[in-house]
Amino acid sequence: MNTDRAGTAAPRGAGDLSLEQKAAKGSVRRNYQRELDQMIRELSAERGKQTDDHSFTGEPTAGGLSVGERTAPTLLLHSCCAPCSSYVLEYLSQYFQITVLYYNPNIYPEEEYFRRVKEQRRLIEEMGAKGVLPNPVRLLEGSFDSRKFYDAVRGLEQIPEGGARCEACFRLRLGEAARAASDGDFDYFTTTLTISPLKNAQKLNEIGEALAGEYQVKWLPCDFKKKNGYKRSVELSAEYGLYRQDYCGCVFSKQERERAKNA
Repeated sequence: MNTDRAGTAAPRGAGDLSLEQKAAKGSVRRNYQRELDQMIRELSAERGKQTDDHSFTGEPTAGGLSVGERTAPTLLLHSCCAPCSSYVLEYLSQYFQITVLYYNPNIYPEEEYFRRVKEQRRLIEEMGAKGVLPNPVRLLEGSFDSRKFYDAVRGLEQIPEGGARCEACFRLRLGEAARAASDGDFDYFTTTLTISPLKNAQKLNEIGEALAGEYQVKWLPCDFKKKNGYKRSVELSAEYGLYRQDYCGCVFSKQERERAKNA
């Protein structure tokens, strides 16, 4: 399917519904991993064609890479934490030039935030040093302003984990990712959040697609827990000795976790 930069479908004939339209009507359940697999196949085929056509000049670009080196599309990857990003980086760096955006103003307390971002930086550096990232990965650390999180979830504080409060948090973080991707002229943006068995991949993709239209940047569909993605992230976390937190991140999830421990 042909799309513009924001992922808007080309005109279709009457009665020719897109996969997204069919999903909205409840006639099909979308498989986001399958959609990602298809996108990767198409991107890989296009890259192969460009290489065969010798269409790159090797001229320097603003990012310091030659045009020839920029055959891989750019991806702004929002990361919730190093463990969740481990498998995603291993997987997607084969196909994209990735910039990891660590923007998580929901994290509580403040020292927990800095502990997590330190692990994110270390993971990227160590994976790069081991040569397991086929394309370079950069880190972009967002600002830490917890007031933005509390403003976003005001009135939802007592909603259980996984409900409307989490959705508001998703919108906040993915909104910043979409803005950064648009401002940075990235080809795509997405998030590591779908790797968690506790996160609603459908809701995350719906939010991402809505933001893609708003910011005119393509959303990369994902459900990274599929294909044993979550299992692989656990293995990589052990391999790199990563700190694995036992709560999602915000004060409310921390309180829920502590109540569950004491029950």
